Amino acid sequence: MNRVVIIGATGHIGTYLVPRLVRGGHEVIAMSRGTRDPYQASPQWESVTRVTVDRGAEDEAGTFGTRVADLRPDVVIDLICFTAASASQLTDALRPSRPLLIHCGTIWVHGPALRVPVTEDEPRTAYGEYGTGKAAIEALLQRETLAGGVPAVVLHPGHISGPGWPVITPAGNLDPAVWTRLATGQPLALPDNGLGVLNHVHADDVAQAFERAMSRPAAIGASFHVVAEQAMTLRGLAAGAAGWFGREPVLEFTGWAEFERRAGAEHAAVTREHTDRSITASIDRAREVLGYAPRYSTLDALHEALAWLVANGQADVGGQEF
Repeated sequence: MNRVVIIGATGHIGTYLVPRLVRGGHEVIAMSRGTRDPYQASPQWESVTRVTVDRGAEDEAGTFGTRVADLRPDVVIDLICFTAASASQLTDALRPSRPLLIHCGTIWVHGPALRVPVTEDEPRTAYGEYGTGKAAIEALLQRETLAGGVPAVVLHPGHISGPGWPVITPAGNLDPAVWTRLATGQPLALPDNGLGVLNHVHADDVAQAFERAMSRPAAIGASFHVVAEQAMTLRGLAAGAAGWFGREPVLEFTGWAEFERRAGAEHAAVTREHTDRSITASIDRAREVLGYAPRYSTLDALHEALAWLVANGQADVGGQEF
């Protein structure tokens, strides 16, 4: 049994990870801001120690790392670290006791690929604040491990999907009208002939990878992609989603200016963020070292997410069964 501290425990991944670890016999300390419950209720949360903490404020005060270290963890799972400065403060505090640190990265440490599927050994080509921040953390943790400090593992999830929150749609954005159009046979505009690629993953599969990383010494010092078995194009996702309603998608392939006019500037910008990268990430290393075995295909994950959105009034499919 391990004493496991999970930072950001009530979010997408923690919702599934905490019950997994409790069922596995671990002692779990769940750190969060305390502003919301997990996305799904589970009886395992009753045996979890909850710690309310504002990481941003404590990072600024220089106290967060000590708060974590004082909990005497065997394992720290950090789901909400976004800057190298924040990661450095945590590793400095953990260095005397050297618990295993498992960090949540992102496939956006990669930019547009030269070879696909992208492996973890490809040079980092991140751009944008989120991707570059995560790449800097990854490099810091690898240096820390190699120097004999805090042993670390980095997991890079794709577009995390599941019931309880909006997910990236077959148009590469968060516009709920995409689901309506696919469900009811209305035209859906897609840029670049619908050939942009998305690499989703169900949140429970991400949780599986974190759980497995705790017991795989060979994983220490390495990074792993955690995604569904296959990435899919926008047009493939649209065809799959329309098929849930017994339809073929009505797709209209447009240039970016026309796509922005139809989708709106905000949604079009999100689509471009995803399709400019079009990451297809290899999971061979995660399979071999972690024993990672995703249960959900991309379409399985999106189907479960859409069912929740419809049931909770956050997506309209015209009242159709699917």
